Amino acid sequence: MGRFLFVVPPLSGHVNPTIALGEELSRRGHAVAWTGHSQLVAPLLPTGAELIPLDHELPAEMVTSARERAMSLRGVAALEFLWREFLRPLAVAMVPGVEAAVTAFEPDCLVVDQQAFAGAIVARRRGIAWVTSATTSAELVDPFHALPKVGAWVLSQLVELQLEAGVTGEVATRGDLRFSDHLIIAFTTSALTGPLTLPEGSGPVVMVGPSLRGADREGVDASLAHFLDRPGPGVLVTLGTVNAEAGGRFFAAALEAAEHSSWRAVVVAPAETIVDPPENVFVARFVPQLQVLDRVDAVVCHAGHNTVCESLAKGLPLVVAPIRDDQPIIADQVEKCGAGVRVRFGRVGPKELKAAVDAVLDDGDYRAAAARVQASFVSAGGAAAAADNLEELVR
Repeated sequence: MGRFLFVVPPLSGHVNPTIALGEELSRRGHAVAWTGHSQLVAPLLPTGAELIPLDHELPAEMVTSARERAMSLRGVAALEFLWREFLRPLAVAMVPGVEAAVTAFEPDCLVVDQQAFAGAIVARRRGIAWVTSATTSAELVDPFHALPKVGAWVLSQLVELQLEAGVTGEVATRGDLRFSDHLIIAFTTSALTGPLTLPEGSGPVVMVGPSLRGADREGVDASLAHFLDRPGPGVLVTLGTVNAEAGGRFFAAALEAAEHSSWRAVVVAPAETIVDPPENVFVARFVPQLQVLDRVDAVVCHAGHNTVCESLAKGLPLVVAPIRDDQPIIADQVEKCGAGVRVRFGRVGPKELKAAVDAVLDDGDYRAAAARVQASFVSAGGAAAAADNLEELVR
């Protein structure tokens, strides 16, 4: 049996896809653990999962201030902020703790999130097999093809990180920390992404589709269940866990769009951002998303990779309103594969948003495209296929 250590950043969208994979490996008799910041990662893991906490915790104010600052930036400025103020400092801070976790757990293989560079650094320093966990497909299609100077700057950041951490010589310069030379597990399929573009030196890519758990930990409560049982099309409106606080204007447009529609909307938002919702709108700060997706007909979202893939796994068409980071790339993939309509987060009004939702509900081509992606996800195998490939690597 193998020993697998997941190295994850303190970001729910990057931890969640590893859970079903970790559970599948455990079911097969392998030893599995995670290492990360316990305050942020532990609540995401299933009961009984082994978490080896890092020696330091990210100060809550650091996470809050980084999030608030990121909300005000777009484009290249947002990217540079992400790397200078979050990803690079996070990697430096995580390296000692990941080293300690590797010493304690003695893994055969590290499964390293693309934004947890410390895991790749430690694996290279110690000569341990490591696999990239690609929880977003944005990095798999050359996000900097139109900005080659930005791409070169990002790669220089990764080389500098390795040299500073003691990864020397050719090892530090021959490969990108975002891409293992052993194996890359991508939680998507080419039906959504289109052709891939990876840097030289990257290992083989296995596209397994989304890694979904069987059910959310909390069920649909009675009031939400009653709302979902009402007649007419249902629409889930969500901006994910990070962006909801900045969604006041967008949520207002969604509420007005819904008020003049035949569809009902479940809106995931802080209560204080919603004033006097119409009768056909249900507002909650949190919903068990996978279970809600089973009972709606379309999704309006920020093009976060997990939400997009969970929706398409249910065969649901989308209206996507990307905000930052990888979201514009994911939105472009949704639009190009025909499974949804893209709108502008900062500018869309109620009439345009209503028209977009009506389109994905009424035009069968969007649902047919979503069904094609759904079928590709089923064929790809999900967590079981990912586990098969990890077993093969350590055999």
